[in-house]
Amino acid sequence: MAKNQFNTEDHLYLQVSDGIEKMIEEEVLRIGDKLPSVRVLSEEYGISMGTAFQAYYHLEGRGLIESRPKSGYYVRFNRKRFPELPHLTEPAVISHEVSVREMIASIYTDIAASGITNLALAVPDASLLPAAKLNKSVLHALRKNKDHCINYEHTQGNVELRKQIAKLAFNWGGKVNPDEVIVTSGCLDAITICLKAVTSPGDTVAVECPTYFGIYQAIESLGLKVVEIPTDPLTGVDLARLEKALVKFKVKACVFVPNYNNPLGSCMPEEHKKKLVEMITRLQVPLIEDDIYGELYFGKTRPRPCKFYDTKGWVMHCSSLSKSLAPGYRIGWVMPGKFFDAVKQLKRIQNISSPTLTQAAIAHYLVHGRYEYHLKNLRKALHTQCLRYVQAIINYFPDDTKVSRPHGGFILWLELNKKVNSFALRTEAMKHHISIVPGKIFSGSDRFSNCIRISFGKPWNEDVDYGLMQLGKLIRKMIG
Repeated sequence: MAKNQFNTEDHLYLQVSDGIEKMIEEEVLRIGDKLPSVRVLSEEYGISMGTAFQAYYHLEGRGLIESRPKSGYYVRFNRKRFPELPHLTEPAVISHEVSVREMIASIYTDIAASGITNLALAVPDASLLPAAKLNKSVLHALRKNKDHCINYEHTQGNVELRKQIAKLAFNWGGKVNPDEVIVTSGCLDAITICLKAVTSPGDTVAVECPTYFGIYQAIESLGLKVVEIPTDPLTGVDLARLEKALVKFKVKACVFVPNYNNPLGSCMPEEHKKKLVEMITRLQVPLIEDDIYGELYFGKTRPRPCKFYDTKGWVMHCSSLSKSLAPGYRIGWVMPGKFFDAVKQLKRIQNISSPTLTQAAIAHYLVHGRYEYHLKNLRKALHTQCLRYVQAIINYFPDDTKVSRPHGGFILWLELNKKVNSFALRTEAMKHHISIVPGKIFSGSDRFSNCIRISFGKPWNEDVDYGLMQLGKLIRKMIG
């Protein structure tokens, strides 16, 4: 290791650990290699012993190295050991009815049951969220609001909250006026209102395949049809196939999750997003963009949403704080572009306004709660958990298991041996108090019967390790 000097004390251990991680990734340090002692690391990098220990603890927490009693630290894992990616989806590009209600209902009877190892729910664990600070913000809202948050809020949303949402847009390069924002009761509420604003029953909507089952539910509830577009597990929707479908089926809207799609975890490259916006603008097809995972990136910078490239108002940008801060507060929003008036009118008809108390509380938290600091810690935790879960899947699941490689969010998509029926696997797993989501509900057609979705929102512990080990045993048993 070359000797390095660092000029800042802030997060010094992270700079050291990042350097070691890069050497592991480039196989300068190989699995099984012994790392320098803490004392040697301290001398080589010109850092304190405490900082050296912290760097090793950080790498150990990510599962990249391990401590061996009376022996030292050794390289344990390299991300190059990741399994193969799931296959590119190839749905039949046809317009068809949606029927997912019964499948989803059967799963939700036990998806959130207590006393289980829950690998199903796509939310961050409560231990990763700033509950104490949120409680203070709720109390502040109750005490300082002139009517104690009893009355209706503005249809468009709390003024201060909209200001803070507009400020959040700076993270992706957006220059948003608070008056362009409409607050909703979560992201799915925003998507549903947008669909109502630009479609009529019987119209066709384009979606990724697979995609979040809540989107299918919204489409089905409005009497719409879908055309499913092939989606790459790394780069997202196939733009060439999309353009053909838009013209052939007279598609009235697209609903896509460009950043860390649920369940694939794919993230569209920036040039693809730009081309997508150019395409939908030219063909005048609204894009309802679900950007709920955009802030949960593992890299150095936040990926831009499609809204960044929108100059004509055809992108209806939807997001929320449900995946990053407070799932139960139901705070979402939409920047509906040229469809603002229609969306605001539907919002008024649908529920007059979103809850007053949670809007006021979140507005206060965003001003005083150090949200960026919370996000930084949450991203670090989720990235670590992603690595640990993948390592366990490599260790416990059959060798032919294919796993997605998300660079953000907290979802893994697994393609299993074709002998595995994921609905039957879910039933068997629940007998062992393990909850997973079968892949079939992420498509409106009969697909992904051998796929499952696993959430790594729960911090790594013995229960998770046991749950994944038991799941691996059940899969092996089904294969025979």
